[in-house]
Amino acid sequence: MADDQLNEQESKEFYAMADTFIDVANSHCDNKETNHVGSAMLFATARFSSFVVASQSPDKDAYEAEIETATEFFTKEFKRMLTQNLDDYKTAFKAHEDEPRYEHLKKKD
Repeated sequence: MADDQLNEQESKEFYAMADTFIDVANSHCDNKETNHVGSAMLFATARFSSFVVASQSPDKDAYEAEIETATEFFTKEFKRMLTQNLDDYKTAFKAHEDEPRYEHLKKKD
């Protein structure tokens, strides 16, 4: 299900769940380059998405029949979500050079 098809409660849960995956990725960034972590996360997403398709297929023939549709769906959704997030990150580049980049995006407890 696409994130833009969720009601308010489901949307909150959706983004909270996504934040838990991002928190794990961020913790890996303490020891690895962000590009490496991003690639591992992208691989994990592809692998889990494949599992979702396979788990919803009653047999191998149904699975194979679904591969092209699933590939198109996940590709379209990833591009939409990536475009949205790239646009959101434009705020990371502040007009004031004295403010550390991304400081305003960090969680404040």
